Amino acid sequence: MTEPTLELARQIIARPSVTPDDAGCMDIIAARLAPLGFAIEYINRNGVTNLWARRGTAAPLFVFAGHTDVVPTGPLEKWTSPPFAPEIRDGVLYGRGTADMKSSLAASVIAVETFLAAHPDHPGSLAFLLTSDEEGDANDGTIAVVEALKARGETLDFCIIGEPTSVNTLGDMIKNGRRGSLSATLQVKGIQCHIAYPEKGRNPIHEAAPALAELAATEWDQGNEYFPPTTWQVSNIHAGTGATNVVPGQLEIKFNFRFSTASTPEGLQQRLCAILDKHRLDYEISWTLGARPFLTGRGPLADAATAAIREICGIETELSTTGGTSDGRFIAEICKQMLEIGPVNATSHKIDENIEVASLPQLSAIYTRILEQLLLAGN
Repeated sequence: MTEPTLELARQIIARPSVTPDDAGCMDIIAARLAPLGFAIEYINRNGVTNLWARRGTAAPLFVFAGHTDVVPTGPLEKWTSPPFAPEIRDGVLYGRGTADMKSSLAASVIAVETFLAAHPDHPGSLAFLLTSDEEGDANDGTIAVVEALKARGETLDFCIIGEPTSVNTLGDMIKNGRRGSLSATLQVKGIQCHIAYPEKGRNPIHEAAPALAELAATEWDQGNEYFPPTTWQVSNIHAGTGATNVVPGQLEIKFNFRFSTASTPEGLQQRLCAILDKHRLDYEISWTLGARPFLTGRGPLADAATAAIREICGIETELSTTGGTSDGRFIAEICKQMLEIGPVNATSHKIDENIEVASLPQLSAIYTRILEQLLLAGN
């Protein structure tokens, strides 16, 4: 008999669920959850499939969150085996989504089945929050479910997102937060003129250069126990007509802050504009807040996860906030404690994406132990 986590993982990996197409993955999962007493609710929006499945009404509410969508495969001829025909070679499972993050979805479903078989009358409630729009624009995915739950006054006590967080071996790193992302497009205005008569114009590149130097040298904050200092980076800069004899009339600069909970987006905006004003630039700026930072410090969820990984994997895990953004940025609005715990991230989004078969039941066991520690405490 096939190990249950592996069997379910292979079923959903076989579905070609390239963003934003769920390709029936959630129906497979819902069919496993409904007999367990989960109320199945689809909160779809603009072609994106979202599933909210809940069992029970009592507190605390423990949620597994994740996404069924995957990134495009890339050139099929470069795959050793077809990306949506999961194959095991030398103890390794290959296929698109094995690491990011269909194996985690399978592990969470099996963990819940295992937990309920042993504790059918457990305290608290269980839920799943799944989307098919995490790898895409994320405009109609998890954010849509969170908006619906907020409108109903529902909040989450604990949440685990199965993003691939491990580095070298399962459990060596989990994410207890993510940095925020704040981007902007800055237009610095000048006066175009013939380059032989610069006195008749105003060069926005020359005027902006001292301000850019100061911005690059600014310490925005010192970070904190969990986050590195906030960074500011220019990603694109453009000016000129393409001719070598024209002073440009405008300079466009695109930049991004990756910021910690030590700063706020409003504070970063004010400080940056103060530097631009100090240098007397004539400018316009448009801001895009991609994500606010979130953090779960030491507490019941982090302690339970650390203990579970120690028991199942025999290692001490590292709490980290490194990496890009995740759907945790939306869930954080309604969730008190949230962690990302998943398999090794090394092959995510790559050709021949893979995961060690042995890590599948281990990941499910980690999830099960966390459930037991949090929902059965004191019982």
